[in-house]
Amino acid sequence: MNKLTFKHWLSFIVAGLIGQFAWTIENMFINRYLFYTTGRLDFIAPTVALSALTATLTTLFMGVLSDRIGKRKIFISFGYIIWGITIIAFAFLNPHQFGFLQNSLFLTGVLIVMMDCLMTFFGSTANDAAFNAYVTDVTNNDNRGKVESVLSILPLVAMLIIFGFFNGLTIGENPQWTLFYFIFGVLTIIAGVVSLFVIPKEEIKPNKEEPYIKNIFHGFRPSTIKNNKMLYLVMVAFCIFSIAIQIFFPYFLIYIEKNLKIVDFNYIITLGSVLLVACIITVVIGLFMDKIGKTKLLIPALAVTILGAILMFFATRMAFIIIAGIILMSGYMVSTAVLNAKIRDYTPSNEAGLFQGIRMIFAVLIPMVTGPYIGEALYKSNPDTYLNEYNQLVTLPNANIFLGAAAALVVAIIPIIFIIINEKRLKDDTK
Repeated sequence: MNKLTFKHWLSFIVAGLIGQFAWTIENMFINRYLFYTTGRLDFIAPTVALSALTATLTTLFMGVLSDRIGKRKIFISFGYIIWGITIIAFAFLNPHQFGFLQNSLFLTGVLIVMMDCLMTFFGSTANDAAFNAYVTDVTNNDNRGKVESVLSILPLVAMLIIFGFFNGLTIGENPQWTLFYFIFGVLTIIAGVVSLFVIPKEEIKPNKEEPYIKNIFHGFRPSTIKNNKMLYLVMVAFCIFSIAIQIFFPYFLIYIEKNLKIVDFNYIITLGSVLLVACIITVVIGLFMDKIGKTKLLIPALAVTILGAILMFFATRMAFIIIAGIILMSGYMVSTAVLNAKIRDYTPSNEAGLFQGIRMIFAVLIPMVTGPYIGEALYKSNPDTYLNEYNQLVTLPNANIFLGAAAALVVAIIPIIFIIINEKRLKDDTK
């Protein structure tokens, strides 16, 4: 059994949480910054698409490289440091403060899109490729459930902290974007420096059995899929689950604020209650996940998520919204923790880096280019509209996104049933 030390846990928290700060900025604030600096919406779609593609390709190539040289620490530590520098660089692409961009808002948009791709490259190198492989390296079947339960809540913790304490820097008549980017850029740099001291010396064997380019395509080979059937089956289940989550998640906060009219202090109470209670529930379940058995939790966790999505469809009052939101987000985070842990369980030793890019295809790329568009199609079938602060007519998401998510989550049960059957068969064969 791999014994996790204090330094291991500190590295999980520091690199995990600060990494999620940076990803929250990339996923939720860059688009707002693009509109603030250029006044144009047509940069947003290519930014999202190019970012997802950059993240997937980077994780694929850099994950294989980290396996090949048998190093994670250097990619994590120096990757975070440069990642932080690229976050700070956004502050210098603001035409409201730097006159050299005022006469070319199109150039501003292009530079922000390019910087977003550069930021994603270093972020995916450090976090998606190296950090995720490192977690797989130092954990095992006996402790991954506990670790994943902690890691799975970090995106929501990061969102809660940023929206609760720093969102005010990005709104109003005179937003403080420079300060905003410097704060989180410096935090990311600090995380890289701390990682140099807390991440233990690597004990993984460099994987140089095949040429680097050949290793890039390792995860796509039919023979690899055949030899790792359970890994790919879990990733298929995770892919369908993630598509379901992406049907509602990009619109969740907008739906709460604009459709249900939960604003100001009530908005903070609602969002804070949902995220805080769901995080606590996930951590508590995570403490017992390895003892109960991760597979035994798959269908119950998915069923809770489905129930939460259905309840959110009917929720209109604040108290009901909080209850439904807690059920939905608890099921979502526990399911995420279990599926991520199962992926690590079935990842071959000394090949964790090789499979990080494949994981990104199933967990990020496919869900992000399908789920939000399914959600958009669902809410546009019965649209609500309003005029935003820029006097533009905006189509609001509606409760249909939750029914769509529930339906997709039901489909995710199919590969999970096959996982349960195959694991039982493998267990019987070893008796």
